[in-house]
Amino acid sequence: MTDDKNKHPDEQILQEGDPDTTGHVWDGIKEFNNPLPRWWLWTFYGTIAWGLLYTILYPAWPLINSATPGLLGYSTRANVAEDIAEFDSMNAPIRAQIEEVELAAINATDNPDLYSYAIQGGAATFATWCSQCHGSGAAGVQASGYPNLLDDDWLWGGTIEDIHYTVSHGIRNEDDLDARYSEMTAFDEILTDEEIASVVQYVRNISNQEADATLAAAGESVYLDNCAACHLDDGSGDRFLGAPNLTDAIWLYGGSEEAIEHTVRFSRFGVMPPWTERLSEAEIRSVAVYVHSLGGGE
Repeated sequence: MTDDKNKHPDEQILQEGDPDTTGHVWDGIKEFNNPLPRWWLWTFYGTIAWGLLYTILYPAWPLINSATPGLLGYSTRANVAEDIAEFDSMNAPIRAQIEEVELAAINATDNPDLYSYAIQGGAATFATWCSQCHGSGAAGVQASGYPNLLDDDWLWGGTIEDIHYTVSHGIRNEDDLDARYSEMTAFDEILTDEEIASVVQYVRNISNQEADATLAAAGESVYLDNCAACHLDDGSGDRFLGAPNLTDAIWLYGGSEEAIEHTVRFSRFGVMPPWTERLSEAEIRSVAVYVHSLGGGE
C-alpha cells in the first residue's frame, strides 16, 4: 500500500467534498479555489464606489494648475483662511493696542496682558522669520556674521526702540533707505603685511587675548592712524556708526588671528533685510519685545 505523503504532488488525490483547485502546487500543497467571503466582497465593492463618489464630490484629480474642485466646492485652504480670519478678528483690539502704545510701555508691570500677548506673538514671529539666521534659541551662528541676541553687545544699541528700528529697516540692504549702514574699509591694499600683522596682534592684546607683545606695540600706532576713527582710541567702538567694541570677548566673525586678519584685510559686510513689507507693525513690535526680553536687551 502506497503512502499518499510520499506521492508526487501531481499524483495526489483530492478527498471527497474538497473544492476545485487553482492548479497551483507548493511543496505538495495544493491551493483550493475557495470563493471570497460575501461580506469581504461587498466591502471591497463599497470602497470602490466610495472612492469614485469622493472624487466627484471633493477636489481630487490633479490638473495642470490646480485640481478638480468637486461638486461640493470643499477647500481645506478656505477653511484655514476662515479660521485665521476669525482669530485675527478676535485679536484685532489687542493688536491695535500694541501698535498704539509706546514701546517701553509694553512691559509686564504696566500691561501684563499686552506684554504676554507680545511675547507669545513675538516668539512665533521670531521662530518663523528670524530663527533661520539667529538660531532657534537666538544665540546666532558664531563666527558667521549672525549676531547673538542673548548677550549684551549691540552694534546699534539694545533698547527696545533700537531693536524695533533694526527689525523694521534692516542693515546694509538696498531695499530700505533708512536701513542702518556702516562699511569698514578693506585694508589689504592700504596697509603692508607687516602693518596688518601688527594691528591684528594689537587688537588681540586690547581684547585680553594671547598676543605677540612686540608686534602689538608696533600695531598701536597703526590702529590709532587707521582704526580709531570708528572704533575709538580705546577700542570700545561707536554704536552710532555701528563700529563694534574690540575690547570685549564677543566677536561677530571670530576673534582668532586668522579671523581678525581676514576682517582687517577684506572687511565684512553683513546684510539684514527690512521687515516692514513682510510683517505688520504689530508683529514687528511683538518680536522687538520678545528679543528685548531674552536677556540682552537694555
